[in-house]
Amino acid sequence: MGGGGSGTIFFEGCNLGCVFCQNFDISRGRGGPEVSAEQLAQLMLVQQRRGCSNVNLVTPTHVAAQILAAIELARSDGLTVPVVYNCGGYESVEMLALLAGYVDIYMPDVKYADPEAARKYSDAADYPQIVRAALGEMHRQVGPLSLDERGLARRGVMVRHLVMPDDLAGSAEVIDMVAKTAPGCGMNVMGQYRPCYRASEFPQLLQRPSGGEVQRLRQYASEKGLCRTG
Repeated sequence: MGGGGSGTIFFEGCNLGCVFCQNFDISRGRGGPEVSAEQLAQLMLVQQRRGCSNVNLVTPTHVAAQILAAIELARSDGLTVPVVYNCGGYESVEMLALLAGYVDIYMPDVKYADPEAARKYSDAADYPQIVRAALGEMHRQVGPLSLDERGLARRGVMVRHLVMPDDLAGSAEVIDMVAKTAPGCGMNVMGQYRPCYRASEFPQLLQRPSGGEVQRLRQYASEKGLCRTG
């Protein structure tokens, strides 16, 4: 995300129930401090003063209304770096519409093409249809990935997809959906799956995808016109 680093702000909690979550200590934690919209705005400005290339809001979905208020306050006090909405993709189109003009870069996961896998591993059987609609709204707002003269992302959609063991996520179908719904977006086909959190309860989650499979999917995404971002 740039030489100045990404100004990451994590929010505890998550609106998905992924049994293999690699950040479960944060997504399932409840020990962090509460902050007001005013305090969050100041945190954003601190990241900018540190030289960060953006403000990266991680797992923001369940506090999106408060984030919107904080962005407005921060911009009125001089925030100019891009705001990144770094989410799991399970988003309300109505809430995303309220964020229009406040978010510069949407960075959603697109986890599954298969509703049964989404139900079993993330407690969200409607995930494929929800993420498709959300991705369409994100693309409508900010368009394809746009870089500045330094090669840093300034605007657009940057999708992540984690390749699962035995193609449980339906990765090729995910790529097809992304290419159709958000043409020209960036896409990071990620090969760093590892069994975490409650994965040991599901034997099919104890394997890892092969490097060859990940490379094949990255090539497929490139052939579909998606910009590689990782």
